Amino acid sequence: MDTKKVWFVTGASKGLGLALVKKLLQDGYRVAATTRNAQPVKDEIGEGSDVFLPLEVNLTDNNDVQRAIEKSIAHFGKIDVVVNNAGYGQIGTLEELTDEEARENFDVNVFGALNVIRNAMPYLRSQKSGHIFNIASAGGLFGGFAGWGIYCATKFAMAGFTEALAAEAEALGINVTVVYPGYFRTDFLAKGSVRTPKQTIPDYEAARQSEQAHLGSINGNQPNDPEKAADVLIAISNEDKPPVHLLLGNDAYDILKNKIDIITKDVEQWKSYTLSTAF
Repeated sequence: MDTKKVWFVTGASKGLGLALVKKLLQDGYRVAATTRNAQPVKDEIGEGSDVFLPLEVNLTDNNDVQRAIEKSIAHFGKIDVVVNNAGYGQIGTLEELTDEEARENFDVNVFGALNVIRNAMPYLRSQKSGHIFNIASAGGLFGGFAGWGIYCATKFAMAGFTEALAAEAEALGINVTVVYPGYFRTDFLAKGSVRTPKQTIPDYEAARQSEQAHLGSINGNQPNDPEKAADVLIAISNEDKPPVHLLLGNDAYDILKNKIDIITKDVEQWKSYTLSTAF
């Protein structure tokens, strides 16, 4: 195992990102860790060093991302593993959320990751090696959660472009994996992390119940351990043939199985219509 690999991790100030950065440094890897505000990650880990480079980055600004990649290359000489972990949850029905709220969630969760990929790929291509992890969500497998449509849509988008990237990068020696975590015990659902709609519509009772459950009983009681997720990502990065799709958590596994059952039932029930469209 090459413990000298250089990792570039976004969203590194808390949650899975912070757990991963800490574990990587403990295991002897070198890490560039990006956050909107570098001070929290410096408080947790320390100032920059030969093995650790904290960077303040606005992921929605392509030029800022490009500079961060360049700084990482200048500091470490290369990048081997990219983890697109930054993102946030947006609660609200499709009718409730404004155009601005919906677009901002896509700007961070989708276009921020695309900015990182676009600027990292030239280096990975030139060295003909590397691994990109895109951290989606179990909500990128199944979107049937009232009040989570836009967030799930961002994660469906991430899954889609990851599959395409995997096909594009395979011949270049670059591995690509989309990760679908279930509920992990982080501050993802904490106040200041997840966002709620600026204006709500009382008719959407299911969405309000889901919002209250996630911000109340679910928050702090998630069944999965982010440190164990970090261990899995490191292990997968050392596989010769890593998966394109990686689920994390019993709940993510169950959600996928349920989605397969739902699709299969619909497909078979309406098969005659499906097959009726040929000339």
